[in-house]
Amino acid sequence: MAINRRDLLKSLGGACSALALSKYLKAQAGGFIGTRQSLQSYEVPNWFRDAKFGIWSHWGPQSAIEYGDWYARNMYMQGSPDYLYQCETYGHPSKVGYKDLVDIWKAAKWDPDHLIGLYKKAGAKYFFSMGVHHDNFDLWNSTYQRWNAVNMGPKKDVVGLWAAAARRNGLRFGVSEHLWISYKWFAVSHGADKTGPLAGVAYDGADPKYADLYHDAGCAQFIDSLQWDDNGIPDSWRRHYLDRMTDLIDKYQPDLLYTDGHLPFEEYGLKMVAHLYNVSAQRHGGATEAVYTSKMPSDCTTGTCVLDRERGISDGIAANPWQTDTCIGQWHYKRGERYKTAKKVIDLLTDIVSKNGNLLLNFPLPNSGELDYEEMVTLNGITEWMQINSEGIYSTRPWKIYGEGPSTLHQLNAGNFNEDQQKGLTADDVRFTAKGSTLYAFVMGWPETEARVQAFGLASPQQPGKILKVELLGHRGELAWKQEDAALKVKMPVERLSDIGITLKVQLA
Repeated sequence: MAINRRDLLKSLGGACSALALSKYLKAQAGGFIGTRQSLQSYEVPNWFRDAKFGIWSHWGPQSAIEYGDWYARNMYMQGSPDYLYQCETYGHPSKVGYKDLVDIWKAAKWDPDHLIGLYKKAGAKYFFSMGVHHDNFDLWNSTYQRWNAVNMGPKKDVVGLWAAAARRNGLRFGVSEHLWISYKWFAVSHGADKTGPLAGVAYDGADPKYADLYHDAGCAQFIDSLQWDDNGIPDSWRRHYLDRMTDLIDKYQPDLLYTDGHLPFEEYGLKMVAHLYNVSAQRHGGATEAVYTSKMPSDCTTGTCVLDRERGISDGIAANPWQTDTCIGQWHYKRGERYKTAKKVIDLLTDIVSKNGNLLLNFPLPNSGELDYEEMVTLNGITEWMQINSEGIYSTRPWKIYGEGPSTLHQLNAGNFNEDQQKGLTADDVRFTAKGSTLYAFVMGWPETEARVQAFGLASPQQPGKILKVELLGHRGELAWKQEDAALKVKMPVERLSDIGITLKVQLA
């Protein structure tokens, strides 16, 4: 006999009856529907909470120019460094446009299995491929976009090959989409120089033959202002966006999907997220194991998604799991770029994990698809540290406080793009994680004689209780240590393990 929805809602009762009904229907049907109410019952899967660290390949046709971020947009902005480089190297954008550059991307030395092997060795538990950037060029065998990596450029299914390599290596697989804002972002391609000998001569984006790359003439209203919102984007583009995202989900069934911004286009975005979760449930016996990330806190307040902070860190322990996405350099490869050191990456990782977050780290690939020497230096440093200390990272949860030391006294501005507000951590800075009665204290430098952890003192406000055992990860000998009222004191061995940071493993009674 069919369930009467009104009777069921009445039987569940109470102020939370709508949410309870959503959970009930999800459990019965194994799926979501594309509404805010339905998605509120989503729960972040434990695998994501345990994984802590992912690596991202933010790589596509713009990387082939090797001139940094947003080249496809900036080349159409008269006077910008990218515009000048474009004119000097390839030609004026009224004559040589982005459409003519995509075939420069050859990926001649790209070996996804080799790279995934390196990332796995470095400790990544999930891997991200870029799916489509703001440039409207799909990196998969796209049903709805002829401008894609199978038809042009490397003529390879980049997303598919990354996915296969990641899964062969036991990593969860994610895809990033930056497509929704493309209608506004790429509007500059419909412009023209305002001064000089070619003033008023339209750039190639105004040619209707290429509207499937540069968008229709309606987008020209956004040439002079890029506002990061849905306003003014036509319904035809929103429907097309959903078609492409559904195609991506159906073909590759990602474990994670990242949107560069908020959950877009309301009903269309909600349908996309519901479809992602339902496809995941079909793969995993009715349990949704997929993760969708949004950069809008209000999207993720109750269920729905995981909050992502671009180049941002939290000022304290967050109630819900979250993620930082950042890069060792620029998002797209730039020749001569100075990269984050392994020390900076590990400072970020330990801080983020201590605050209930994950770190997604981009290694930008050049045209060739092969990491450069300086990138390998950073990656090898991360690998060396993680192979000793990752026990305190994976499958942990926040402790009572996230840390102590000078760095905790500095108030961060909340939101994105604040990672540089936190100076490099030192041996005076400590970060904490926990696994049951086992605590981990990351001392973020090498104490010359003695490590002191005030929060583990017998009289500490955190009241850790009596310590039974202290180990230093990576050190095989016995440690001299003492738990006093003021602090846990640990004498450092003669062997210097790491200048990046060390991990004390503490067993409580």
